[in-house]
Amino acid sequence: MLTVTLALSLLGIVGAQVPSLGFCPNVETIPTFEVEKYTGKWYEQFRYFAIFELGGKCVTANYSLNDDGTVKVVNAQVNSLTGSPSSIEGSARIVDANDPGKLEVRFSLSPVKGSYWILDTDYESYSAVWSCQGFLIANTKFAWILTRDRNPSEAVIDKAKDAFRKYGINVDLFQKTNQVDC
Repeated sequence: MLTVTLALSLLGIVGAQVPSLGFCPNVETIPTFEVEKYTGKWYEQFRYFAIFELGGKCVTANYSLNDDGTVKVVNAQVNSLTGSPSSIEGSARIVDANDPGKLEVRFSLSPVKGSYWILDTDYESYSAVWSCQGFLIANTKFAWILTRDRNPSEAVIDKAKDAFRKYGINVDLFQKTNQVDC
């Protein structure tokens, strides 16, 4: 069992730029979350490296409500080498009604559930999203800055980065997502 857990830990670490030993840091999400206001299209502006986004540009996330109360998630990107578009569909749900900023997401091609924690959003211009998957001896972190505009102001980006800085999350590890010629 230890071998299986260690193997899974290493697989998770390979997929993210920010692997660490130990537990995931303690962060708080927004105290209230209004799913209806969050729906619609978001443009990815910054991210921690993730193997599943390798070579992706023009990355977007589109959220809509499902009849069962979950959130339909459609992430799309364009391959920067071939120009070919691709997308993946999944669903998200609030994990705990007392902590509505913590969502769990599952995509159609993966049996693994991921965390989608909203550290801060104003619903109209930015969202600061955090994910940390803990394993036996390690964790792997993902982070995204999403905006409603393809080309947001620096003030909007700074506000989103402040949500990460509040918890000591390193914003220097962010990579800018190419949103040009989309």
